[in-house]
Parts: sequence; C-alpha cells; structure tokens
Amino acid sequence: MLTREEILALCASNPEVIAYIVSLETQIKELTERLIALESRLNQNSRNSSRPPSTDFFVKEKPNPKSLRKKSGKKPGGQDGHPGTTLEMVDDPEQVIEHSLSCCKECGHTLENVEVEAYEKRQVFDIPPVNLIVTEHKSQIKTCPHCGRINKAVFPESVKYPVQYGPNILASAIYCKNHHFIPYERISEFFEDIMGIKICPATIIRAEKECFQNLECFENIIREKLMTSYVVHFDETGMKIEGKRHWLHVASNDKYTCYLPHSKRGAEAIDAMGILPEFKGVAVHDGWKPYNVYDCDHALCNAHLQRELTGIEENYKQQWAKEMNKLLTEMKKYTDECKEQVKELDFEQIKALEERFDAIIMKGIEENPQSLNPEKQGKRGKNPKTKARNLLDRFIEHKEKILRFLKDLKVPFENNQAERDIRMMKLQQKISGTFRTTQGAQAFCRMRAYISTIRKNGLLVLEGIIAALKGAPLTIT
Repeated sequence: MLTREEILALCASNPEVIAYIVSLETQIKELTERLIALESRLNQNSRNSSRPPSTDFFVKEKPNPKSLRKKSGKKPGGQDGHPGTTLEMVDDPEQVIEHSLSCCKECGHTLENVEVEAYEKRQVFDIPPVNLIVTEHKSQIKTCPHCGRINKAVFPESVKYPVQYGPNILASAIYCKNHHFIPYERISEFFEDIMGIKICPATIIRAEKECFQNLECFENIIREKLMTSYVVHFDETGMKIEGKRHWLHVASNDKYTCYLPHSKRGAEAIDAMGILPEFKGVAVHDGWKPYNVYDCDHALCNAHLQRELTGIEENYKQQWAKEMNKLLTEMKKYTDECKEQVKELDFEQIKALEERFDAIIMKGIEENPQSLNPEKQGKRGKNPKTKARNLLDRFIEHKEKILRFLKDLKVPFENNQAERDIRMMKLQQKISGTFRTTQGAQAFCRMRAYISTIRKNGLLVLEGIIAALKGAPLTIT
C-alpha cells in the first residue's frame, strides 16, 4: 500500500490525477448538500417549519412531536383566581318539587304529622320543549265614506310575506351556519328535530344575503378603526371559490377583525382591503415580502422563526440556531414578566440581550460561510445559499423587525392573533366545503368578521345577528 507521501508525489507528477480528485471532492460536496436538503425536506413538520399541522403524518418509528413552549411550573387545570363556569343555585326557581317523608327509616314509625325541621336542596337546570309561537298580523281595510277609496293599514317593514319565519329563527340558522359552520342540510335536520320545522337552505341563504347587506357600514367602520390602531396583525391563506384557488386575507387585533377573499395574494389584494396603504402603526406579519413595502413600522412573527430555527438545528445540526431559539425564548419571558408586573423595560438588560443576539449572528456566519466556488450554478443563479444561510441572512437584515417586541411592550412576540382569526375560516372549509360563488364567500367573510368582532368585545353573538337582521348592527366602541 502506498504511503501518504508517495500518493502526494504521484499526484504532483500527474496534473490529471489532481484535477480528477478535485472534481470528485466537488461532486461529493454537492451530493452531500443535496442529501442534507432532501433529508431536511422529508423531516419537515408543523413543529420545525411553516407547514400546517394537517400535513403531518404519523409514523411509529418517529419520536413524538415536541412543543416549542417551555414548562411554566404551574399545575395543570384552572389557576387560582380563575372565575370558572360552575352552576350556582338560584334563590327563585321557576318550579319547586318537595319530596316528603312518610316513616322513619330506623324504626318505621310514621312521620306524617311531624313538623319539617329543614330542607336539603338540589336544583336541576334544564330547558323546556321548544314550541313555535305564531304571530298573526292583521291590516285593517276601510272604505272612505267621503271619496270611496279603499284604505289598508301598513304592515311593519319586517313583515313582507303572507307566511314567513321570524328574526329569531333566521338568526339561529345564520348562527349555526356562520358561527359553528354547520352545513345547510344539517341545519334543516336540526330545526326539524328541535322545533318541528324543516327550514330550506334557500331561506337561510336569503337571510344571510340580507344580513350581509346590512353589515356593509359596520365593515367600513371596522376598517377605519383598524387603520387608526397602534398594532394590527396581517396574514393570508388559501381558499377555494368556484373550484379555483383564491386567498383569504385578514387584518385584526384584539378588538376588531376584517376579512377579504381575493383572487390575488400580493399587493393587489392588500390594497383592495384598504388598511395597510394608510396604516401608520405597527404591522405584525410573517415576513412575506409584499407586506414590507408599506410605509409603517413592521414586526415579524417570532413563532415562525423559532419553528425554522428548530428545523435548522435538527436537520443541519447548527449550534447558532439552537442558541438563537433559546435567546428568543428568554426575550419573550422577560417581556412577559414586564407586562405581568406592569414595570418599565430595563434598557441595560435589553442592550445585553441584543449583544448576545449579535454574538450568535457572528457564530452563524462562521458556520455558514459564503460559497467558495464562484462557478457553482443553481436554480437561483450563482452561489445559491443553503436554507440555513437564508434564515441567517433574514436575522441579519430584519433584526429591528424581529426584536421590535423587545423594545415596545405593546408589540406582541408572535402573529398568533391573525392565525387564530384565520384558523376558523380554514375550519369552515373542512366542515362545510368550499364556496360555490364569489358572493357567497364575500357574505360569509363579512358576517364572520362581524361575529369575531362582537365576540372580542364581550357581546352575545346571537343577539348581534338578530340586530343585524333588523338593520341595526351592534355598535362597537
């Protein structure tokens, strides 16, 4: 067997061998990078990437998924001070049933004439059987004795047909469809079982259309309130309308919600919603490029970034990603404590955290140097970057947006508000299917935004729908 020195001497005397070895090393490096990229793609799930939980698949050999949340030290269940929803006895029940004693359980002596000393009470809460109430409206008809004209009294504006359903029934149907996403046919079955009537889908759709028209002013008011808010969350997700791919856009905060279905995902749809073009507060989003062009302050969703950091740590074994993930968690814990204890931010501590952030970035640069092969060509041009380097560059370029929550306690750590508001819309499509018409999608989005907004403000959904049907939606301050 040749020694190392002999091999080097042989290579030095043969340039072709050197060129061959270099080409093999380059090929091995490229194949290794490709293997890592393919394995990382295979290992992606909702915990370490932006993929939704519905795309996860279960394999027995794989470990159980781990949450990004850290243990709080609190016991499971309701915490001290939580109000709860336990039934409490009332002082004036509608019905009282007294259970009497006839004889002693010990000796059998009669107790018929013995005076009652005390009572042990138990109360049962229930609803009576649902009975329809039919209200008949009679319009008087009189003939004028002076001119002979036949006169009729005017019916109320809400009474339009000889036979119709009242606002409570229609509102209950809209409530089932737009709040709990029950399909039209199942709503008909439910009403037949509970009330003895089989309301047809066309009647519900007609009521939804009327409610949609009555909520136009309300939707405009919500847009104006969001435009003047300090923090607004933005997000978008795919939806099917008429069998084609569309996009559902959401703008929301803890008090207001606005939805827009649109055929486009980018600036055209964002402009059509009419909030971001005039917004001057802090826009919280996932970093999608069309959001960044608008002239306002931006804050990135750190929950998205933490999932990507987890993916880089697991698939590429990079230490900087692990340390950055841990640092973001510490930053969130610090800001949460400041909010809970209502205390001011310590800018010396913030400076120290930022210095740690910069140090981790430097470590990431060492682990991800720029490509040394200028001739390497990829789908995106020369010197294509690895997934780890792309994420690192985002942390470098968008440091201010990533750490905005650390310097302003009004700015949240993540974009969970928009994701919660958009999650129910995705659930609707899983339960009731996609939308057959654009008008149906627009009506659902407007009514769902109304329901979401009144719930955020502590108002009752059913009462809000009844008010909207009557043409006077609830007022939100």
